[in-house]
Amino acid sequence: MRQLLKDCLSGKLPDRSEAMDLCCADGDDLRALLAAAAALRDRGKGRIVTFSPKVFVPLTNLCRDFCGYCTFRKAPGEPGAKTMTLDEVLRVVGQGKMLGCTEVLFSLGDKPEAIYPEIRQFLAERGHRRTLDYLYEACRAVADETGLLPHSNPGLMNRGDLQRLRDVNASMGLMLESTSERLLLPGGPHDNAPDKRPAARLRTMAEAGKLGIPFTTGILIGIGESWKERVDSLLTIRALHQRYGHVQEVIIQNFRAKPTIPMRGHPDASREDMLMTIAAARLIFGAGMNLQAPPNLTPEGYELYLEAGINDWGGVSPLTPDFINPEAPWPALQSLQEKSAQAGFQLKARAPIYPEFIRQADKFLSPSMLPHVEHLCDSGGFVKQGGPLRFLPSLQNSKTLIL
Repeated sequence: MRQLLKDCLSGKLPDRSEAMDLCCADGDDLRALLAAAAALRDRGKGRIVTFSPKVFVPLTNLCRDFCGYCTFRKAPGEPGAKTMTLDEVLRVVGQGKMLGCTEVLFSLGDKPEAIYPEIRQFLAERGHRRTLDYLYEACRAVADETGLLPHSNPGLMNRGDLQRLRDVNASMGLMLESTSERLLLPGGPHDNAPDKRPAARLRTMAEAGKLGIPFTTGILIGIGESWKERVDSLLTIRALHQRYGHVQEVIIQNFRAKPTIPMRGHPDASREDMLMTIAAARLIFGAGMNLQAPPNLTPEGYELYLEAGINDWGGVSPLTPDFINPEAPWPALQSLQEKSAQAGFQLKARAPIYPEFIRQADKFLSPSMLPHVEHLCDSGGFVKQGGPLRFLPSLQNSKTLIL
């Protein structure tokens, strides 16, 4: 283990066998793994930890997939089922802009029009056939009318969809979650979820790479995958990034049981699992990757993730809840800042596109989005301190969402 960690610190990326060894650490080896991951992060990112001040826009929570861990998806007529109008989108984004947000995260169900006539009618009334077409209109309206930066997570997309959405998004994303086909078997978390087929998700990620779209992805741990499958998922993401250079961020997200989901009796991913997975991911991807773990999913002790090698907290909203995990509120910005400072880190706001990708704007940004990014970001690629961010500290606990 000590030699493997030394090799990783010297810049060597572990192969599959070595990556599996990293995930078998305990005792002194685990402490050494965490220390090596933190040192590698410091080498690549320094003592800065970032977050994105965002508005979370659930454009529609109708979805054709039925994942065993999801509370987001709804069926028409079910309490909470909602597809937002453009007026509703612009109203909540306008509220977010006044509170200092710069990112507009669009999350939505995958292809609900494939199974629900209600969404087909909603789309037809607005001149659209597909939810992805409506998403394009919403992103364009947000960028044009507010100047904020859309970041869309709409599920599977083909090359044409990606190319079109690139013109109205600063970045995009799709969680790989896992490369395990086993999770698709009857009774598994991805049973009856056609859009969670790993090959299909990897095709979307590869097409995004060919088009030069700054892309966020990651894995969901604790849903029944093995350590081997977890490592294979991380290595698959690494291989895509080595080919296309477009993965701007890798998220390590922990499963949390909820009383309303089919997997409500499944145990949560443990903190030790999270720490080991984060540290292994840091060594698998190296010093340069942006590595994130959501702080709201570990409300007590999330600062420990800094010791495992993360350099980003993800999107944090002063306005909208985490619609994917509604029981897990965002930490107050002041608390996030204090915990980061106590661990020796400076907290800085970023845009949904990371600074190193802004510096390669000719490759990674559509000309239509570049002026919006330049207006909101400073010369280092971070959110301007004198801009809308100045409102955030005094409004950190605001929860005034009106849809």
